[in-house]
Amino acid sequence: MRGTTAREGGTQGHLVGYGSKAYRNYVLFALTLIYILNFVDRALLAVVGPDLVPDLGITDTQFGLLTGFGFALLYTAVGIPLARFADVAHRVWIMTICVALWSVMTALCGLATEVTIGSITIGAFWILLMCRVGVGIGEAGCTPPANSLIADYFIPRERSQALGFYAMGVTLGTMFANLIGGWVTDTFDWRTAFFVVGLPGLLVALVFKLTVKEPPRGYTDPAQAEKKERASLSEAIHELMGKPAFWLMTAGATIAAFCGYGISSFQSLFLVRTYEITAGQAAIWINTPVALSAAIGTFATGWLATRIYKKHPGAIAWVPAVGLTLSVPCYIFAFTTDNLLYAAIGLVIGGFVKYGYLAAQYTIGQGVVSMRVRAMATAVMLLLVNLVGYGFGPLFIGAVSDIFFKSGIAELGVAAGDLARNQCHPSVVGQLNPELQEVCGQVYAQSLQTAMVIMACLYLASALCFLLTWRRLGKDMVDRQDTKPVTP
Repeated sequence: MRGTTAREGGTQGHLVGYGSKAYRNYVLFALTLIYILNFVDRALLAVVGPDLVPDLGITDTQFGLLTGFGFALLYTAVGIPLARFADVAHRVWIMTICVALWSVMTALCGLATEVTIGSITIGAFWILLMCRVGVGIGEAGCTPPANSLIADYFIPRERSQALGFYAMGVTLGTMFANLIGGWVTDTFDWRTAFFVVGLPGLLVALVFKLTVKEPPRGYTDPAQAEKKERASLSEAIHELMGKPAFWLMTAGATIAAFCGYGISSFQSLFLVRTYEITAGQAAIWINTPVALSAAIGTFATGWLATRIYKKHPGAIAWVPAVGLTLSVPCYIFAFTTDNLLYAAIGLVIGGFVKYGYLAAQYTIGQGVVSMRVRAMATAVMLLLVNLVGYGFGPLFIGAVSDIFFKSGIAELGVAAGDLARNQCHPSVVGQLNPELQEVCGQVYAQSLQTAMVIMACLYLASALCFLLTWRRLGKDMVDRQDTKPVTP
């Protein structure tokens, strides 16, 4: 499973890229499809959440653990060694195995139920958590080798747009998770949705292995660039430590992921609780157009930054900063309005303007380091983005929501042990006495609304980090010798 190097290939790929233009585009499409599948499987739990949460009887904090930390812990722990392996091994094989693994584990999520082994009973929550950990292990082998492949297929001046296209997998994956998962959940049940979404990944893995070639490593680097088989971990860390732009960008991307993953994980629950619609209706009517808008916005901001890259290289950082700032009032409006249509409009606009940071995080993360540590740089960035952002974002919203729920019912004179959130679910709330039904009406949805508003405001901190990144790009970028210095 060892890859070749550009020196072994003896080519001048830095002028045109690897393979024909049509084949490069096919490979980019294949990688993006896998990234879409990555996020379909990852986001499905949030889509089916409104049905899954009351069925399994879990709290918002537990749901945040399932959608966030339970996935992210192993995802990040395995990401570093896999990235190190991707720096020297056959990247196509790595991705093929990992796609098959996470697809199987996604399907197994649909089998989560209470299991008794002898005298020991394992709850459905823990079974589902173990399956989510398995999904995280598989998905850890997607982005680092994919980014490394894109860097070897596309020359530097085309890389930002290619990475922007690849980054659409985040939002398109979320869109298809809602479109497919929402319909299947309403038509059948949430368990069937995991089977329908997970199993096709096995076929995708097979086709990818049969049709995508492993390019020589460093193929698109300039001929005069230093070529090394492998950088040690200490060398990679030393190179990264000398790049403030990398760490500022990573901080911005981590905060944005913290907010974004938290909001997306609880968006369906928010819509169902606030507007009393079904999980499928929330997914198809609201979440799908929101995700589509976000996908278009991701590509549009990446394209915009690429168009003005030569004249204004700092655009790769300040364009996302502007978008993140503009998203804040949109989200606050969406989470506080009583009108479902207005909420959808706010979510659509917020999603469109904020996702420029995805192209930025990969372009900057790869652009500030040498070829030999690109996969490692991506893995370090994703370690922080996913462990802190994905791991704690949903958990934060879930915990804040539960805190406001408990404090809300306490203010209304109800003891915490007398009313659980799941008792307020529309399917069972009628079993409560009128007084408790009134309490549910006041705090059931409002507690989560408050948590969502708090989270949206944190996007401003992410925008600030990207503005600070802008000021360092002129000194830290190494792959744009044909551009003018950044002048903030």
